[in-house]
Amino acid sequence: MRIFLDANIIFSAAKSDGAVRQLLTLLLADKHVLCVDEYVMNEARRNLTAKAAPAALQFVDAMTAKLEIAAARIGGANSPDTAWLPEKDRPVLAAAIRLRCDALVTGDITHFGAGFGKSFGGVVIYSPRLLADAALA
Repeated sequence: MRIFLDANIIFSAAKSDGAVRQLLTLLLADKHVLCVDEYVMNEARRNLTAKAAPAALQFVDAMTAKLEIAAARIGGANSPDTAWLPEKDRPVLAAAIRLRCDALVTGDITHFGAGFGKSFGGVVIYSPRLLADAALA
């Protein structure tokens, strides 16, 4: 399964050795492909720089070797598949669609929660818990 990671997933995995980091470790061990684009990586790094310890950024640097990272492209962010999202979140779903991911995992319940379990442009949106149930069952 190709899985697109939202910035808050990278942030959570980098910030602590908790459930999200363990989920990513299990997904990689199970040979799932974890994808991001530069838009998401820049957001994650910006938030980690503002809120976290340097060790968190070191984790992100080490993790990037295990991720498929694509160039950011804002085009497509205003398609019918992304129109239901706030403007700042549209590039995330648009990138997952563009990269032909099967899933988008996010902890953003406020903006993406209404889409959990639904498919947009071939991408199903999951919370970390829902993804664990679907991909590791």
